[in-house]
Amino acid sequence: MATAPPIDDAEERRLLQRLRAGDEAAFERLVMAMSGALLRVARSYVPSEPVAEEVLQDTWLGVLNGLDRFEGRSSVRSWIFSILLNQARTRGERERRTVPFATLGAREAAGDFTAVDADRFLPADAAQWPHHWATPPRRWSESPEQALEDAETLAVVRAAIAELPEIQRLTITMRDLEGWPAEEVCDVLELTQGNQRVLLHRARSKVRAALERYLT
Repeated sequence: MATAPPIDDAEERRLLQRLRAGDEAAFERLVMAMSGALLRVARSYVPSEPVAEEVLQDTWLGVLNGLDRFEGRSSVRSWIFSILLNQARTRGERERRTVPFATLGAREAAGDFTAVDADRFLPADAAQWPHHWATPPRRWSESPEQALEDAETLAVVRAAIAELPEIQRLTITMRDLEGWPAEEVCDVLELTQGNQRVLLHRARSKVRAALERYLT
C-alpha cells in the first residue's frame, strides 16, 4: 500500500475544512497518509489480512458518512481510529458479547502481575546487592547481528504482540508500533492514564520476555 508523509496539526485542520467542502483530493491525502497505520491496527485485532482490509474500507466509508457529525472535540486522527476500532470490534467480536475498551482496560490493569520471575533476583538476605539482578536481561545491542533489525527477531516480536490480551495488544501497537502519544491512546481507547501505563508496561514486559527467550 502506498504511503504519504504524515499529517501535522495545521494540515489536519486545513484538510478537515476541505473535506467538508467536498474536496476529493483532501480525502485522498488522508487515505494515503493513514491507511498503512489503520491497517496495522486493524490487523492486530481481526484474524486475517483480508478481514483487516475490509475493516479499513468500512472505516473510510464511516469517515465519509460521519463527517457532518464530527464536532472536532478530538483530532481527526483520533476520530478516524475510533471508527476503525469500532469496525474492528464489530468484525472481531461478532460471535461474542462486546465489552467496552474502558472495562477491558480496567480488568487487564487490575490484579497481580509479575514482569520477571522472582528467581531472576538475589534474595533479601543476600550478602551483597539484595533484591538486585541475579541473572540480568541480555542487552540487545550485544547480539552479534543487531537482533532488533533482524527480520526473524521482528517476527518474534510481532508474534508475541499477537498473543497479548486484546487491550494490551492495542495499547502496545498504538504506542510503540505507531508512535501515538499516551494522551491520544487514552482518548481513543477510553482508558485512564494510570490504566494505560499499566497495560503498556505489562505488554512490553511480555514482549521483552518472549524476545529474551528467543535471543538466549
